[in-house]
Amino acid sequence: MQRLNPIRKPKTENRKPLADAAILVVDDELLIRETLVEFLSQEGFTVVASSSGEEALELAEGRRFDIVLCDVHLPGLDGLELLDRLQRISPETFVLLITAYATVENAVEAFQRGAHDYLMKPILLDEVLSKIRRLLAHRALYLENQWLRRELNRSRRLENEQIIGKSSAMMQVLEMVRKVAPTPSTVLIVGESGTGKELIARAIHAGGIEAEGTGEERRFIAVNCAAIPHDLLENQLFGHRKGAFTGADRDQAGVFVHAGNGTVFLDEVGEMPLATQAKLLRAIEQKEILPVGANEPVRVEARVLAATNKDLLKEVEAGRFREDLYYRLNVVCISIPPLRERREDIPDLVEFLLARHARALGKRISGVTHEAMQLLLACRWRGNIRELDNALQRAVILGEGPLITPADLPPDLAPVEGDPALVDDLGEAVKRFEKQHIERILRQTPDKKEAARRLGMGLSSLYRRIAELGIQTQDKTVSD
Repeated sequence: MQRLNPIRKPKTENRKPLADAAILVVDDELLIRETLVEFLSQEGFTVVASSSGEEALELAEGRRFDIVLCDVHLPGLDGLELLDRLQRISPETFVLLITAYATVENAVEAFQRGAHDYLMKPILLDEVLSKIRRLLAHRALYLENQWLRRELNRSRRLENEQIIGKSSAMMQVLEMVRKVAPTPSTVLIVGESGTGKELIARAIHAGGIEAEGTGEERRFIAVNCAAIPHDLLENQLFGHRKGAFTGADRDQAGVFVHAGNGTVFLDEVGEMPLATQAKLLRAIEQKEILPVGANEPVRVEARVLAATNKDLLKEVEAGRFREDLYYRLNVVCISIPPLRERREDIPDLVEFLLARHARALGKRISGVTHEAMQLLLACRWRGNIRELDNALQRAVILGEGPLITPADLPPDLAPVEGDPALVDDLGEAVKRFEKQHIERILRQTPDKKEAARRLGMGLSSLYRRIAELGIQTQDKTVSD
């Protein structure tokens, strides 16, 4: 290798510290490495040095570098091979090759393989600084373009394409949506609060039968049965005639008429009063409704989708929901799993929700740190996607970016220790459930003899399981 010329300091008029830029210098000659590290560090860069391609590759796998200065001729893994590997593990890293034997053919090959520029030996430090600053400016523009392109693609997603999830549970849900959407069938969507029942309903509506030959856009009208007072819900759904009650100074079409041949989505249908349930049953069976104060029924064409977080069969047994309506609604049932049962979908959900909030708030948030993601993966999420969305919105508001850290997340967002849902192994899941169950009984019944009776096990067996499972208890004398 040729030695560096005597160091010639670069001009000072455009010198600007870039402390956030990380540079990896790869050269097997000690003098070159030490000189470049010292010079670039003085210019405000974070600099790491390596004497071989293998060591450089290991460093690049462990952390991010903005620029890599690499000699083409290295022992073992040479500069061009290192360039190929870097392109695969860190495509956002720009590579500046150093060579003592520049030809047109070599330069063309380097650029074809992904190099962004090259330096000729002997190295001039002002040329090094100039090229690095130019590459950093180019890289910043490249990353901004990539970010804008991703944002544009996200903004073009159709509403039914915003159902995020690649887990087997969500694939089953989406397959059900695909099959039932083109039919006129009623569908009952069940799931905990915050799981995205309305989003599934909109996907079914979007994939439904189009108005034949009219080019008319079918309406989707959502009604939350729990949010409207019972005495107003019937009027909201079926409308009224002029003079039907005090203040009814004109005819009013209800939701079913207004929806036309579109979709009426009844959220929290389990909260609907019995009298209104009877009218809904007729609307589904006979395709007609009777507005309040009307003498003649009105034909309706709207498809009915319903959702609930209740067990409607138990509501039927309790006399709070009509059995005949239940079977009319439950022609096809789509059950949406809670977020804790599809944790593999959380990274995709985090990416989508972060992008949406960052765009709405005008902040450049590109993702979350590894620690933050591990915390998000470990939480119970009782409020499901709605709770996750709320946590991420708060993080975008408070975060300084570009990555969300655990400190940006809500302080009460704590991982669930020992949650059976966090492991796949059946034995470990059973062990965790057993520990939680025994701890719950002991909190309710500190007397261990009574606790053993409730658990259906011997007292000595209870003491043995307490020791084996590492359960902390408050000592209480066992009564005879």
